[in-house]
Amino acid sequence: MHFLDQAKIYVRSGAGGPGAVGFRREKYIEFGGPDGGDGGKGGDVVFEAVPGLNTLIDFRYTQHFRAPRGKGGAGSNKTGAGGKDLIVKVPVGTQVLADDEDRSLIADLTHEGQRVVLLKGGLGGRGNASYKTSTNRAPRQHQTGEGGEELWVWLRLKLLADVGLVGLPNAGKSTLLNAVTNAQAKVGAYPFTTLRPQLGVVRHKGREFVMADIPGLIEGAAEGAGIGDRFLGHVERTRILLHLVDAAGEDPAGAWETVSGELQAYGAGLEEKTEILVLSRIDVAGDEVVGEAKAALKAAGAPEPVAISAMTGAGMDALLDTIIERLGPEHSKAEPEEGEARDWSPL
Repeated sequence: MHFLDQAKIYVRSGAGGPGAVGFRREKYIEFGGPDGGDGGKGGDVVFEAVPGLNTLIDFRYTQHFRAPRGKGGAGSNKTGAGGKDLIVKVPVGTQVLADDEDRSLIADLTHEGQRVVLLKGGLGGRGNASYKTSTNRAPRQHQTGEGGEELWVWLRLKLLADVGLVGLPNAGKSTLLNAVTNAQAKVGAYPFTTLRPQLGVVRHKGREFVMADIPGLIEGAAEGAGIGDRFLGHVERTRILLHLVDAAGEDPAGAWETVSGELQAYGAGLEEKTEILVLSRIDVAGDEVVGEAKAALKAAGAPEPVAISAMTGAGMDALLDTIIERLGPEHSKAEPEEGEARDWSPL
């Protein structure tokens, strides 16, 4: 299935139904009187986070959502039926943002089953029975019902994961994800083989956690170079960042500094998250080159790396043990951090 993590849609709640003008005309009821009922309430627009969805692709083909209006009132003081609420189902982790310059956050659906009423339906109009007074015994006025609300909004999906993989292209992120999960991320000997975020569940020593892989970053990603930093939103909610550096690369220390700089430029608290530095592809580099890479990273001020080879399995148990230790004895899927969402561009 094609992955889509942002979409712009139009939503409108239902208008209220009109009130009725009616009069009683029973044979044995003297003078009769007004009996027009009120109109029904229009349907609300409700967003609900549901399991089983991990993309916003459905909103590429359906972009307009309108809740039904309320039915009109009738004689015999019959109130019109209310319009059925429109339930818009979205993946867990979806944010609803206003279509304005600030892209202000309206709702953040982070839990399965969470519901947010985005637009209220219009109230039904009053029938003429409600206008009857001691001096106005046969009113003929009524209300047409309130109109519904309408709004253009942006939907942005931020995947929920415990661990997020970051690094330059070809640092071995997809290979690591495939090695520790059942994911089948594309792997190739060229940059940007990963074009969309990937998720996988890691099971190690009776524990489970979710790992997310995003497309590689390059220098200037914060300004839009390469694929840019738009996918970094998918690791905003993670508790740990796994920063991969290719041990066989030309400049491991420079690679670490480049990605760290892009994380800091992006903001949203990524630079403050717990980071585990991983020196990957040690089977290709060899012991001597790995030692030089570790020395260069230490001189650059990087934390002590965990050396691994996802192909041979060397160092993998130590890495997973470190991740579980950092996650703590109990953890759940990543929760959103306090504070407003980071400004972003839909382009």
